Amino acid sequence: MLTNTSLLPTIVSGPIVGINLILSTMDIKEKFGQKVKSLREQKGFSIEHFANISNVDRNYISDIEKGKRNVSITIMEKIIIALDTDFITFFNDKNFKK
Repeated sequence: MLTNTSLLPTIVSGPIVGINLILSTMDIKEKFGQKVKSLREQKGFSIEHFANISNVDRNYISDIEKGKRNVSITIMEKIIIALDTDFITFFNDKNFKK
């Protein structure tokens, strides 16, 4: 039984306030992972090769591509550099815009 009501979602006129924010936060991992996988495959890199050139563990990359990892800015930088792009180009994608 919950005793702390601050953990419960706030309901105002029916819809749950903040639910879109929660869904957007969870979805960004999948968007990032899909973009990484797409660019990696376009370059013809296997996960193993990509792990070597990015200096990121291959299992970690696999989890990123599946949207299972909350990636640090340091890992993002390694990945983006290994994909021979930059942050602006990488994130300048309709999938990252609302």
